[in-house]
Amino acid sequence: MKFEEKLKQSRAEDIWNEYCGFLDLNIDEYMNIQNRLMEEQLSLWTGSQLGKKLLKGKSIHSVKELRESFPLTTYEDYADVLLQKRGDMLPAEPIIWIQTTWEGGKHPIKVAPYTEGMLNTYKNNILACMILCTSTEKMRFSAKAGDTMLYGLAPLPYATGLMPRALCDEITVEFLPPVEEAEKLSFSERNKKGFKMGMSRGIDFFFGLGSVAYYVSRSLSQMASSESGKNGKGSILHVSPKRLARYLRAKRICKKEGRDIMPKDLFDLKGFMVAGTDNNCYKNELEELWGIRPMELFAGTEPSCIGTETWTREGMYFFPDTCFYEFIPEEEMNKNLEDPSYQPKTCLMNEVLAGEKYEIVISVLKGGAFMRYRVGDVYRCVALESSKDQTKLPRFHYIDRVADIIDIAGFTRISQSAIQTVVNLSGLDIEDWLAVKEYTSENKPRMHMYVELKPDSLVSRAVSREILKEHLTVYFKYVDHDYKDLKRILGMDPLQITILKCGTFAEYNKTYQKKLRKINPSIRDVRNLTALQKNTYEWQQGRAEQ
Repeated sequence: MKFEEKLKQSRAEDIWNEYCGFLDLNIDEYMNIQNRLMEEQLSLWTGSQLGKKLLKGKSIHSVKELRESFPLTTYEDYADVLLQKRGDMLPAEPIIWIQTTWEGGKHPIKVAPYTEGMLNTYKNNILACMILCTSTEKMRFSAKAGDTMLYGLAPLPYATGLMPRALCDEITVEFLPPVEEAEKLSFSERNKKGFKMGMSRGIDFFFGLGSVAYYVSRSLSQMASSESGKNGKGSILHVSPKRLARYLRAKRICKKEGRDIMPKDLFDLKGFMVAGTDNNCYKNELEELWGIRPMELFAGTEPSCIGTETWTREGMYFFPDTCFYEFIPEEEMNKNLEDPSYQPKTCLMNEVLAGEKYEIVISVLKGGAFMRYRVGDVYRCVALESSKDQTKLPRFHYIDRVADIIDIAGFTRISQSAIQTVVNLSGLDIEDWLAVKEYTSENKPRMHMYVELKPDSLVSRAVSREILKEHLTVYFKYVDHDYKDLKRILGMDPLQITILKCGTFAEYNKTYQKKLRKINPSIRDVRNLTALQKNTYEWQQGRAEQ
């Protein structure tokens, strides 16, 4: 029976228990599911050509043995098989291949196979998200057939392109604009079309990257406000009398309050989902714009949809049937950063501690390819149970990508090698650099580069901070197409430059007897570096004037 039929024929309690019943598990019951599914996956994986290749002749018979003798993996371990789409070597036959950026400037793309079992699990868990994002308490939700959803998703072969197809197999959802049409439109055209259709039909759901949802929401406000100045000639008047009345009422209220029209003035959104990184930079403003707080879920190319918040919006729970989860504690992460050859220890879901940060490690279930795979994402365990949610499971807040990657608004994966490629291509006489992910006074993400130029360079005597930023930006866009999309799609210019005095890095190495990490060193290390030079700004200004 499809989800749409269940909504008509089954009790809300039964539907809730089928899709969201995992929230009632205690940790022992949760781990029983994890271990049972992992044993099934281990049998498939070790028997596959991929498993045999990675095991290098080892024989693994249990999850315990796997964790003790098989090292953690990264995409490099799978690339030769997956990039050729060697389905014959995998634990189960792939139905579809999903694509994303691997590493800008070094590896263009990476792909991940999805089996029939993975797609079925994805479908059920996306429906769980749909239920939970409309819920106000346990077993109370308002999803129904015929709801409309504003299209804010990247199309296939990207992971978010799976969602419309998964939903349409189970329930009638009207996407604004329709998926086939939306995929042919530019980002701006899609927003305008979606807004016009929303004014005619209403908007029930909205799902997208947090940064994209924010940009689209601001665009809707601007479109609605610009219609206000058309003296009755705008297309917004070609709607039903009821929606026209609401628009005119919103126009009067906003004029009185001296503000632009917001989406919440025009639409009654009942389900709002955001994914990706940096969502905490946008949630408060999105809630203000729509009148409903976004529910965060976590989905990625390799792991699929693995986690969701509930009606409380106070942390994500991981679905027990998508992946087998391991967690690298922060202390182990730091050891690995200092010594890349160090193999960090992991703990399981029933061993995490409240308040601690962890890098997640996944083994994809249901015939997936990835085993003990480092996705590159860091979470903090918020608590081990919740009286509000009535749960006895750990829940998590997403923190960011791992320290050696700078991700801006869910669009980029900037690594040390990518930045070094940009520096080399720029032709600038840069002696040394480091890059840090920071947040502006408006709580928006940016990349801050600290740059030292060579003392004998003519460039070092003539370049200003603005020229350096402009020059490097050109090459960041050339090396990393996702970086280019930050400006094209979101209107963001994420690069901040600080020029350091010549010799600052050498002075730091001499003073502190260590070399700085190039990507995201500690705040203390950055402060110590900048403290080695006095009146930096005045020195830069004087040099620029010369």
